[in-house]
Amino acid sequence: MMVARADASLTMGTGHVMRCLALAQAWQALGGSVRFVMAESMPGIDQRLFEEGVEVTKIGFGAAIDANELITVAGEFGASWLVVDGYQFGPAYQRTIKNHGINLLLIDDAGQCSPYCADIILNQNVYADETNYKKRSESTALLLGPSYALLRRDFLPWINWCRELPPVAKEVLVTMGGSDPDDMTSQILRALQRLEIPVNLTLLLGHGNPRESSVRRVAKQFPGHVSVLNQVRYMPELLSRMDLAISAAGTTCYELAFMRVPMILFVIAQNQAPALVAFANSRGAIGADWQANSNNLQFLQLLRDAIEDRELRASLVNNARGLIDGLGASRVCQSLLQMQSKKVELGLSQIGA
Repeated sequence: MMVARADASLTMGTGHVMRCLALAQAWQALGGSVRFVMAESMPGIDQRLFEEGVEVTKIGFGAAIDANELITVAGEFGASWLVVDGYQFGPAYQRTIKNHGINLLLIDDAGQCSPYCADIILNQNVYADETNYKKRSESTALLLGPSYALLRRDFLPWINWCRELPPVAKEVLVTMGGSDPDDMTSQILRALQRLEIPVNLTLLLGHGNPRESSVRRVAKQFPGHVSVLNQVRYMPELLSRMDLAISAAGTTCYELAFMRVPMILFVIAQNQAPALVAFANSRGAIGADWQANSNNLQFLQLLRDAIEDRELRASLVNNARGLIDGLGASRVCQSLLQMQSKKVELGLSQIGA
């Protein structure tokens, strides 16, 4: 049994839950069972987990209550691993869990929860660096980099798929991830009204986007064709039809990279800045600064270049796709099983098998 602790909300988005879901799917494929523990969620996320056959336990919000309730759930269901994904799981939280002899995987992005005592730290990001984890227990293992990127099983059939890039990009995706609290989707759409290049736009709204009515009003004013989609169930099929994506630099950019979609990335939350810089430095995406000028001329020029320059898009695709092969979730699960087996051989305590 794996117990995953993650939340989703308008402010934090849905990325923590969705990558835990990817790990859960890989664990299920190996014959394991999974339960989610959540203090915050959204109806769309709850429905998605239900469709995946994942049971959810709701707990109170607050560090002390949180850790103790999580331990109780782990004991009740005989969990062999606890997985926590979020920025609130600091040293005291980790220590509380480890003091109960529970195997702990911490999914981390920023290296700001030290000193670490989790059994395994997973940082799937392009910018992951061992120097962020100098303050950790001697027994703590590191899984770093996009070879461990947690993509859901929907993407596995597309591992050997190849994209044909048209001379001019016609199908353009705009997605700000699971939530869009500042309504960047509408802001980008208004800027695109001055693009002067005919494109078909697809606006993808996530589970936590509260501005759908506003987006649809702006879309009606757009001179070209616009589709507004909400909570798309099968992302790979949608991404396979896109020639270019304008995206927040959250977890979606790893899906775009895998599906060979050329990317222009924005930061809509400060924790996305390292991913944008890393993808841009690796020439796997174009990084855009929305605040660079008030009339967005720089962004529009970047977009025109990407739409009209096939070689540029091909270069972006090749560089980004080389980072991610889609097998990250299974690699992480194998690491969990290997460590669990090693602990059993050494006779170390754990809650269950």
